[in-house]
Amino acid sequence: MREKIARLRTIRRFKEDKKLSREFLTGLLDLARLSGSSRNCQPWQYQIVDTPELCAELFPNLAWAGYLPQWKGPGPGQRPSAYILCLLNSTWQKGPETEAYFDLGSATQNIIIGAMEEGVGVCRIGSFGTGAANLFKIPEHLSLRLVLALGEVDEKVVLETARDEEDIRYWHDEAGVHHVPKRALKDVIVDLERQ
Repeated sequence: MREKIARLRTIRRFKEDKKLSREFLTGLLDLARLSGSSRNCQPWQYQIVDTPELCAELFPNLAWAGYLPQWKGPGPGQRPSAYILCLLNSTWQKGPETEAYFDLGSATQNIIIGAMEEGVGVCRIGSFGTGAANLFKIPEHLSLRLVLALGEVDEKVVLETARDEEDIRYWHDEAGVHHVPKRALKDVIVDLERQ
């Protein structure tokens, strides 16, 4: 199980020419639908974007890697072959919005697990311009909160132990390998004294 979890990395380079079927993408949304939900509100709805034309229009509205400001995202041939838009339905959300985001984390993790089982990578993108939402006629009760980029994996990601607590920035080496420092297990476990 640990090896499977370690493979659930954010993927930012894809085999763009490998189309994902609508059936596969719908199956991922079924996995999202089955996730736990605060108050069982189930406030998220999803839009599949899988035509090359619409994918090309959406791409320039997305920010790809905050720690790599010189990298503008995957180049031609390595861009996503599909996207899933995550839309919060305000009429279904009954509690605080923070609860909805817990639900979204759970739902998108289910999508990532299902995708990786089939060699499909996912990148959660929370930084996007208004142009992303403006491509669609989104009803007032829905708001775009997250974009998932999907495609067959075309990059190598290496996990390594962070050298210190400031060493959290991911980076690309000369060969284009994506390195991701992770805090050591001993550093994430605390031993709090009881009051």
